[in-house]
Amino acid sequence: MLFHILLFVAFFVLAKHFLPKIQNLPPSPFPSLPVIGHLYLLKKPLHRTLSNISNRCGPILLLQFGSKPVLLISSPSAAEECLTRNDIVFANRPRVLAGKYLGYNFTSLTWAPYGDHWRNLRRISSIEILSSHRLQTLTDIRSDEVRCLVRRLLRAGQTPRPVDMKSVLFELTLNVIMRMIAGRRYYGDSVAEADEASKFREIVTETFLLGSVTNIADFLPVLRWLGVGGIEKRLILLRTMRDNFMQSLIQEHRQMRCGGEEKKKRTMIEVLLDLQESEPEYYKDEIIRGLMLVLLSAGTDTSAGTMEWTMSLLLNNPQVLKKAQTEIDKCVGYDRLIDESDLPKLPYLRCIINETLRMYPVGPLLAPHESSEDCLVGGFKVPRGTTLLVNLWAIQRDPKIWEDPNTFKPERFEGIEGVRDGFRFMPFGSGRRGCPGEGLAMRVVGLALGSLIQCFEWERIGEEMVDMSEEAGLTLTKARPLQANCRPRPTMVNLLSQI
Repeated sequence: MLFHILLFVAFFVLAKHFLPKIQNLPPSPFPSLPVIGHLYLLKKPLHRTLSNISNRCGPILLLQFGSKPVLLISSPSAAEECLTRNDIVFANRPRVLAGKYLGYNFTSLTWAPYGDHWRNLRRISSIEILSSHRLQTLTDIRSDEVRCLVRRLLRAGQTPRPVDMKSVLFELTLNVIMRMIAGRRYYGDSVAEADEASKFREIVTETFLLGSVTNIADFLPVLRWLGVGGIEKRLILLRTMRDNFMQSLIQEHRQMRCGGEEKKKRTMIEVLLDLQESEPEYYKDEIIRGLMLVLLSAGTDTSAGTMEWTMSLLLNNPQVLKKAQTEIDKCVGYDRLIDESDLPKLPYLRCIINETLRMYPVGPLLAPHESSEDCLVGGFKVPRGTTLLVNLWAIQRDPKIWEDPNTFKPERFEGIEGVRDGFRFMPFGSGRRGCPGEGLAMRVVGLALGSLIQCFEWERIGEEMVDMSEEAGLTLTKARPLQANCRPRPTMVNLLSQI
């Protein structure tokens, strides 16, 4: 009996080692265990663990996460090959529980497979919702919310308590997005009804909590059948809460339209209801809810997180903060607040944001893709149905690509226009599945950070450097929320007293 067991183990090991070479599959870390594959190798934070594996085994690897094959990419050339020549092949999304329950059974913009339906959703988001023209018409909303933030910090600066930057930045982005979607704000002064605001906050909290959890049942389906973890039940409950809340907003806007109420600046719900009137068989309420929820999920926590990382870096590098203030003073002056039209004339501010996105990309592994057919990457065969993970964090921290990559140096981006530098720096992804909200994110982040830098002096709450450790999750967030002291800059006191 022992002989047969040893013979089976030996055969399994040899097969796992030599079969991929015969099939011309990408190299794979050894060993891959039965049932769980390479899951035993994974530790949090995942992007760092996968980076260490790539450093040992190579930039193109085929891993086995339980029942799912995973192609791990950690070089610009391999990323370019996947997202250009094989862009259509990798334009699908893996079918996971979050896509089923929060993505309307894989029909939302985030989770829909590549095809006519997804292309139409992408067209709607790019032209009707997130186009430059549409964003320009909603400039006042972003400006107004940033001014509210400045007033809030002005009051906070009069007390000895430090400011909880994570909270104020998160509430800023949520108010911006929800005013763009539905014309309502849910945090701060002049909020919507208390009960409605409370429900909204509960939904947001649960959405980001479940969205940041890697569900092991996606890789080991037997656990789902056994009901291990309870994530599926929570996803079902969250879906119901989100649907009810968003549907109530749609109904409210529909009744306002029937009542003949007109607004100078239409919300995104109103834009989508116009499309529903022209094509009711396609633009159903479910489609509208899905687009609203994608914008809410993708446009709030991500931008707030980027601003929190940026402020943390500036507090640890006061000479960079001073240089940014000097640039804004020269461009804008002291008699008015910065506005969005100033952002193209502030290249050093853009360098600061880019360097933050390089060191702390919101999606360190980008959003996962899935191959729709067999293809070649780096000369290796990649089977159909393989999940693609691009380790953006590893690429943007690679010492072979970036000089002194772990040091905050905004100057390295001088002369680079936009938020892109080939495939070695692409914080919003690339190809067909690249983030359509890049323009909105850069407007919100640029205006808010520019205002915080222009109006206030910032200091750490103690002598110690700000803790830059990361919280384990699918998005890159600070383990310890940023606390900071602020006070009005002497040159801005007169202006700030008038807002």
